[in-house]
Amino acid sequence: MTTTSLIIIIVNIVLALILATGMTPILVWWERRVAGFIQDRTGPNRCNVGPLRLGGLIQSIADMLKLVFKEDFTSAHIKYKFFFAIAPGILFFCSFLTFAVIPFADTLVIDGKEHVMQAVPTQLGIMWFLAYAGLSTYGIILGGYASGSKFGILSSIRATAQVISYEAAMALAVISMLLTYGSINLSEIVTEQTGTIFGVIPAWGVFMQPLAALIFIVTAFAETNRTPFDIAEGESEIVAGYHTEYSAMKFGLFQVGEFAAMCAGSAIIVTLFFGGYHVPWLDTQTLKDNINIVIIVIMVLLPLKVFVLTKWMKKNNNWKDSNNIRAKETAILTKVFWLLAIAVVAILGSFLATGLGENGVNIAVTVIQIGTFLLKFLLMSLVFIWVRWTLLRFRYDQLQMLGWKVLLPLSLLNIVITATYIVVAGN
Repeated sequence: MTTTSLIIIIVNIVLALILATGMTPILVWWERRVAGFIQDRTGPNRCNVGPLRLGGLIQSIADMLKLVFKEDFTSAHIKYKFFFAIAPGILFFCSFLTFAVIPFADTLVIDGKEHVMQAVPTQLGIMWFLAYAGLSTYGIILGGYASGSKFGILSSIRATAQVISYEAAMALAVISMLLTYGSINLSEIVTEQTGTIFGVIPAWGVFMQPLAALIFIVTAFAETNRTPFDIAEGESEIVAGYHTEYSAMKFGLFQVGEFAAMCAGSAIIVTLFFGGYHVPWLDTQTLKDNINIVIIVIMVLLPLKVFVLTKWMKKNNNWKDSNNIRAKETAILTKVFWLLAIAVVAILGSFLATGLGENGVNIAVTVIQIGTFLLKFLLMSLVFIWVRWTLLRFRYDQLQMLGWKVLLPLSLLNIVITATYIVVAGN
């Protein structure tokens, strides 16, 4: 194995780790701030390190450290302590492994050798995702059962019923996508979304298969146990369900596992239905052919974005007294953002002046595609958070009716329509 191959493998694994687990403090902070905005309140914003509060992000980091150092207490009434202990780990690791097959960019070619931009470069693709997405729920089921609590048992029963009800519709929605793209490989599915419909609309899965996209997104919410499908942790009826008896980092692993599942759901939705890493209307070859223009556009837009951001900070995070903590934080962040922007523009300018070469162009395109994927991924994560703080939790009968009487028949109908079109049209 060459040094280049080893570096690319490490980069892919680190990206998967950051997006699956490292995003948890940021998403917790984001969820609190979005909830505060929707509910017309501020949200956490006072925990600080020196003058830095970062809009409340330090609060999420403090909460994470609190869980790490908190006493890990296990109740004496719990009989199956081994299963009780491994349940959070099952949820966490399965949610993380779900992320392992997500392609972050097109195949990277260095010195004529191709490198797949996935943490686990397997051909299983969507099958891998479905397998581990289903297994992750067993952490919830086992945790609730092993707790030896009536609340935990009820939570396990609810989680089991939910998984059975919604995985069937999810799998059938995936079958429609496989019929459309003719492959289970996620990189190939993304490649098939590079064209346009009627010469204008991107050939994304959401436009090619809108019904499958709607079904899959709804079932993804159910698989990640997020509101309005969080009856397994219904506080109003069963305290907290499967994690009622958990404390410290065991409880923390459940929380991280939930956010990892949300991240994996966001990533797979982006990959299947929103063009994955592709920039709209610009495939990989087009980016390579016009890389200088793309770099110039980035050099122009980056300072403008930093200017808007710093103006917004000075308006919303400032104080008349220059010695106030808000004024100090704004001054520090303004300098940091402008220094980063100047450094990036200088680096990009040097690339334009000296030329990138074939390997440089390929690497630049890969970086742009990773950035595009991250932007889509964050927007989809925002949708998860937005829905949580907008919709009410379903009742048990409503959840079952939606799964069996609405989504399942619609997914079967979509398969029939898709297969009929393929037979009639011949492609």
